Amino acid sequence: MQYLHTMVRVSDLDESLRFYCDLLGLKEISRKEVEKGRFTLVFLAAPEDEQRAREDRAPMIELTWNWDPEEYAGGRNFGHLAYGVDDIYELCQHLQDNGVTINRPPRDGRMAFVRSPDGISIELLQKDEPLPIREPWASMENTGSW
Repeated sequence: MQYLHTMVRVSDLDESLRFYCDLLGLKEISRKEVEKGRFTLVFLAAPEDEQRAREDRAPMIELTWNWDPEEYAGGRNFGHLAYGVDDIYELCQHLQDNGVTINRPPRDGRMAFVRSPDGISIELLQKDEPLPIREPWASMENTGSW
């Protein structure tokens, strides 16, 4: 397992970049504007992690700015922790066998979401290329929210 990023929703992207980059000294690694979803993702890394972030895409913080104003309450501004895994199906089966609900099954062989006992959303991402799609995962519905 490899730590990838932590996602935090921000209400003012410019103000957040000033804080994280200008004041804390993090470096912007990449930015993605998603018009269809109406959001912007900005990935930042600590100066000592910059080379690894550019090469391995980790470890980083992901700032998510939703273009439509939204008030974040109850921790809604915190999104999820993300980990790259060697075999997403094997890990999801292990978690499920031990009583963990798979909130977003790895239907695509690439991504799944579960929650910690405290309700923290955890994103599991298959390292490298997605695995071939297979059952029972391909047919599983989402459960709850993530």
